[in-house]
Amino acid sequence: MKKVAVIGCGGSGKSHVARELGGILDAPKTHLDAVFYDDEWNALPMDEFTDIQRELVAQPRWVIDGNYSSTLQVRLEACDTVVLMDVSTVAALYGVLSRQVRHGAGHKGNGVHNRIHWGVVKYVLTYRRKMRPRVMTKIEESGSGTDVVLLANRRQTRRWLRKVAAEHS
Repeated sequence: MKKVAVIGCGGSGKSHVARELGGILDAPKTHLDAVFYDDEWNALPMDEFTDIQRELVAQPRWVIDGNYSSTLQVRLEACDTVVLMDVSTVAALYGVLSRQVRHGAGHKGNGVHNRIHWGVVKYVLTYRRKMRPRVMTKIEESGSGTDVVLLANRRQTRRWLRKVAAEHS
């Protein structure tokens, strides 16, 4: 496990898993929200965003978290492991709201990018029905050489991170 793409719905725990996994694997961590948005929430042009991801995945080790379906293929083609945070809609909504309470709004420099608005809530509410099937198809099409880890809840996630830590100590 040297090149890991952590994907899933907002509020699912992607950034937490990426931070923990990067520490365990001693690999650089990249939070795609921190790449895509500047401090005033302006989005990077998509071609630049794609080029930056191509540079990131060319490195020998990395953990990258973020969904960004339009550029997911860049990460899927380069990774050896996909971690899909496959939590319920209720758990993802709880994650979004609890992150807001814990960290407040804005950029925190640690991968935490909070901005709750109707678009975010709607995305979370419809993720399992609309986006998840597309993500699953992209994962399936990316090839059989990639390990896929599905984590359905926070307890399972903690257990898996402990297992990975034990294997890499």
